[in-house]
Amino acid sequence: ADGPTAESSDELRLRSGPPPRVVDVDDYGAGSNGGCDDTEAFLAAWREACNSTDYRSMFLVPEGKTYLLMPVTFRGPCRAISITAMIKGTLEAPSNRSVWLDRNLQEWITFEGIDRLHVLGGGTLNGNGQQWWINSCKLNKPMRCIKGPTALYFRRCTHLVVEDLQVRDSMQMHVAISYSWNVLVSKLFITAPGWSPNTDGIHVSNSKEVSISDCTISTGDDCVSIVSGSMFVRVTGIFCGPGHGISIGSLGASNSWAHVSDVLVEKATLQGTTNGVRIKTWQGGHGFAERITFQDVSMHNVTNPVIIDQNYCDPRKPCHEQGSGVAVRNIHYRNISGTSASKVAISFICSEAVHCDGIVMQDINLVGEGRHTACSYRNATVAQLGYIFPFCSVEM
Repeated sequence: ADGPTAESSDELRLRSGPPPRVVDVDDYGAGSNGGCDDTEAFLAAWREACNSTDYRSMFLVPEGKTYLLMPVTFRGPCRAISITAMIKGTLEAPSNRSVWLDRNLQEWITFEGIDRLHVLGGGTLNGNGQQWWINSCKLNKPMRCIKGPTALYFRRCTHLVVEDLQVRDSMQMHVAISYSWNVLVSKLFITAPGWSPNTDGIHVSNSKEVSISDCTISTGDDCVSIVSGSMFVRVTGIFCGPGHGISIGSLGASNSWAHVSDVLVEKATLQGTTNGVRIKTWQGGHGFAERITFQDVSMHNVTNPVIIDQNYCDPRKPCHEQGSGVAVRNIHYRNISGTSASKVAISFICSEAVHCDGIVMQDINLVGEGRHTACSYRNATVAQLGYIFPFCSVEM
């Protein structure tokens, strides 16, 4: 990493300047306590805060009130050097799916094109996603598959801080970060029922220098998912469960090119999840997933605690070996321990076309609930250092 640099004049002003100008959404007509649509009042307050000539401005959602918001985008760039969205109250999404379906929308609250945005305050975002879940094709096979909205979406944001929020019951993904740079996410409490389909906790795509720390995530899909275009991502201090674990991918769907690199996942606790730490890439894809480290991870009754699946396929279609794949290389696992709910605790299922290369395992102890565990791999080079249980052997 680069060494420290001199602060810019903008940063010095932010540290030593006057307090921010506060723009309260209630002053623009919000505050019906969930009875009426507050979206236009929020947009008016946002425009005022964003266009402030003060060095800093604050967009305030007061504590103790509930606000009904339709799908809304808060856009930059802003004239204020730094803007804070201080969410202290509760934001409620409409429960009627037609609000999104009639306009083909896939996001609820979006922040786009903003530099030095802070979103915090201890408030709650309630996605009211129940109608989306019960109409999902994953739960009702005859249903048409429709992508549900993401509750909180950040697109093309730089120097972004998101912390101290509760995000619950999203229609689909809870928090998404896309095409963003220099992002700090911390102290989020994200929750949805374990049976709710596709409700990823935090989803990172096409972003770099992202730090996710000290979050509690209990959902029906990946607690954290990191997909193509993401580099220099650190995930630390996450509690995950229920859910599908912490995933790199999926990568390379529909024969596409994908890349993820320089990811560190550490000090995570996974409890009762259907996967632990996972890398999944599609048959027929191209690109790479490399320089990824999982360390200091504690597993409790986790199915598939450590898994690489380079042969990921659409379960509705036949899965055949193809002549290309996303390369998986330089993957490190250190100090991973706990209990496995499945006999196979460690599995590296790699492609014949593009083998997994440079897998290093060090100090692993994954035991079964009253039974032995196993580790197997194929089409991979695996080095085992220190204490390893279960010891890995080539699948015959």
